[in-house]
Amino acid sequence: MNKIAVTLLIAGLSTGIAMAQDKAADKKAAPKAAEKSILQPGMEPTGGWTPAGELGDKTAEAWSNTTKGAAVDNKPVAGKVVTVTGEILDLSCYLQLGKHGDKHSSCGKKCLTNGQPIGLVTKAGDIYLLIDEEHDLRRDGQTTFRAAAAENFAKVMTITGTETSVNGSKTIFVQGYIKK
Repeated sequence: MNKIAVTLLIAGLSTGIAMAQDKAADKKAAPKAAEKSILQPGMEPTGGWTPAGELGDKTAEAWSNTTKGAAVDNKPVAGKVVTVTGEILDLSCYLQLGKHGDKHSSCGKKCLTNGQPIGLVTKAGDIYLLIDEEHDLRRDGQTTFRAAAAENFAKVMTITGTETSVNGSKTIFVQGYIKK
């Protein structure tokens, strides 16, 4: 009987030690949560991180009437008016190659002019998609935000608009760029 008790005790201790070692190995092997940072930090914005200007009108309402009217049941996705400072970039080159900044300016301006997505990266590494807010006017080619973003490519700008976040994708819809 003592032999059985000792054998069970040793087996239990062995199992406990093995499980503890497995947990320790899993913790070491588990990747750390990705820290936010700027891709290719050596590629500096034109003029450094000092804001060169502002884009977007501050409004009392998060959404314009044309956006509300185009929404399902006149209810766009929840959004809040924000002001964020960061570098204007083209998301395609940034997310694929890490390119941004003054050295990427001529390529990035071409990308924006030819329809690639407009982005903003903050000094802390937060990434936003930038879109002109007025839905119907944007759809019909009656806005000028894309041109304004291309003119300010690689510059640090203070952006005001309506922020949404859907499944981790952050977007700022910028108001005030209607063709006259």
